Formats: sequence, C-alpha cells, structure tokens
Amino acid sequence: MRSRYTLIWVALVFAFALPLSLSAQEAVFELDPAQTQIQFTLPGVIRAVHGTFKLKSGTIRFNPATGKADGSVVVDMTSEESDNTSMDRKIQGEVLDTRKFPEAMFVPAHVDGRLEAEGESALQLSGTFKLHGIEHDFNIAVTATRNGDQLTATAHFLIPYVDWGMRNPGGMLMRVGNQVEIDVKTVGRITLPAAAH
Repeated sequence: MRSRYTLIWVALVFAFALPLSLSAQEAVFELDPAQTQIQFTLPGVIRAVHGTFKLKSGTIRFNPATGKADGSVVVDMTSEESDNTSMDRKIQGEVLDTRKFPEAMFVPAHVDGRLEAEGESALQLSGTFKLHGIEHDFNIAVTATRNGDQLTATAHFLIPYVDWGMRNPGGMLMRVGNQVEIDVKTVGRITLPAAAH
C-alpha cells in the first residue's frame, strides 16, 4: 500500500513540476505600448497616405531551443490616424469597420533564428494574423537588437488588405494601392531561460 501511495505522490509531483519546467525554458518578450510605433503607408497615384496605429498589448513567449512560440500582439484599430482626415473616416468606417472589429491580433507560433546575447539578430516570426474577423497565416521578418534585458525590434511588411476581403478606400480623385505597408518599431523587456543568458 505504501508503494502505491508513493507512486501516486511521485506522479502528482511530476505533473505539477512539468509545466514549471516547460515555462522555465521559455523566453518572454514584453512589448511596451508607450515605446511602440506602428506606422502605415498606403501608396497612392497622386500621393501616399501616411498614418499610425497604437499598440494595445504584446507578449511573445518562445522556446529558444525549439522555436515554438505563443502569446499575442494586439493593435487598437480605432486608434488609426493619418494625414488625411477624410481618408480616416473611410478607413475606419468602410475598410476596417472598427466598430465591429476594434482590434487586430498577431499570434506567433514559431520563431526562426538565434537571438544573440548582445547586439543585432535576424529573426523570422510565423503565426496567425487576425484582421477584420478573419485569420491569415503570416510571416514577419524581424530585426532585434538586444542590450541586456532590453530588446528593440523592427519590422517591415505588406498587408494585402483587398485580397483579404476589405474594400479599397480610394476614389476617382484619390486612387490608392491594394496593399498597405507597415513599419513597426518596439522596445520591451526580454526575459530568457537561465541557460540562454
């Protein structure tokens, strides 16, 4: 009987210790919304539209050994603001429909590349981009610069919003492209497993 209880006790200890062991192997990058810039450029025939979005929250967890990742990066779509007020009304109302879809979200699934102990690293994030209520497989090339526990990350990518089912906000007098360019720069805190320091 004693051996049976011993086995049960060992199983319980292992069951509780395993999640702790797995989490101890994760690196965690906490993005700071106050130090994050999200800029967009909508190319136009006459002139481009330049604007910004605000980051609502962002946490990326990944295993440096396997690359497996999770977490989320959430953008406040209602914060959209550009240098063209009339275009803003179209973008928020007719394109993004921010009343119905106030947020966009990127959920990472895998990180490719090695995060260096100091200096610059080239990483590739793959995951799911949820925009306008629809999920899309998406890859983002990231340049990360580490300075101690501070990480600065930059990225440039295109979103084919028309191919993703949204309307082009342009008209006869203001023709714009079917893809929008996104530039992101963020600063946050990186916490690494003990073996990865």
